[in-house]
Amino acid sequence: MAEITAALVKDLREKSGAGMMDCKKALQENNGDMEAAIDWLRTKGLSKAAKKSDRAAAEGLVAGKLSDDGKTGVLVEFNAETDFVSKNEMFQNAAREFATVGLTVEGVDAITAAKTASGEVVSDVITNLIATIGENMRLRRSARLSVNEGAVALYLHNAQGDGVGRLGVLVALEGAGDQAVLKDVGRKIALHVAGTPTPPLALTEGDLDQAVVEKEKKFLTDQALESGKPLAVVEKMIEGRIRKWQEEVVLLKQPFVMNPDQTIEQLIADTAKETGSPVAVKGFVRFALGEGVEKKQDDFAAEVASMTGQA
Repeated sequence: MAEITAALVKDLREKSGAGMMDCKKALQENNGDMEAAIDWLRTKGLSKAAKKSDRAAAEGLVAGKLSDDGKTGVLVEFNAETDFVSKNEMFQNAAREFATVGLTVEGVDAITAAKTASGEVVSDVITNLIATIGENMRLRRSARLSVNEGAVALYLHNAQGDGVGRLGVLVALEGAGDQAVLKDVGRKIALHVAGTPTPPLALTEGDLDQAVVEKEKKFLTDQALESGKPLAVVEKMIEGRIRKWQEEVVLLKQPFVMNPDQTIEQLIADTAKETGSPVAVKGFVRFALGEGVEKKQDDFAAEVASMTGQA
């Protein structure tokens, strides 16, 4: 039997994302053959995949892809249980493939039912990854933006590899002017959306979710009433404060991070002058990994102690 070295186990762990003991056993069962060991892990885990579906998956990757003509862009969020898996080559490749599929079909359900370039159904790819790596995974969400004329810009922050990161932004600029200029401005706005201290909630005031507006209005009203001022005075105060809040969370009204003296709206107007053609932000999407997902807090030291019998 081939010698199963620590380096070989480590290599399989990095390739598969499976646990060290599972990697060691897989190599032992397959006489040190790396590819056979990966297949063994997949087969071993298939029966367990369904049992993992209720485990929290808030880590993983945001993957992005632009069409060849630059007029369509896609973001997907592919989740796993631990940050370690996001560095796994198979997991990263899968996330990239899912984003590519998203250029041809729209929505998580459609992507999950579609086939990758290699002919595998996306849902089967996910099941096999769960089986091989041993963690719950899910394609949580997707978004696609397109323009008839203009450019869609993509920015991935905290990149974990080509086309994947922990935060992704798409910005669609509609315009008939110089496409290179529109692409450059679109990327700068995408950088703004990713990096501004107050992430925008909507493109315009009219696009704001009214439930969110009412919640903010109630918060500001309760806060103002605590000051003891009369209701009539409070109502006038709230009008100004809610207007100020809207300007802070609406993309077009925000000060541009690269030039705080200029709003995004003014940047668009200046770009229209430069290109000699009207320019409009058709839309934007911002995916921050795991936002809105309850994350399980693990005691890693306790877990290691229990595995080694030192608990």
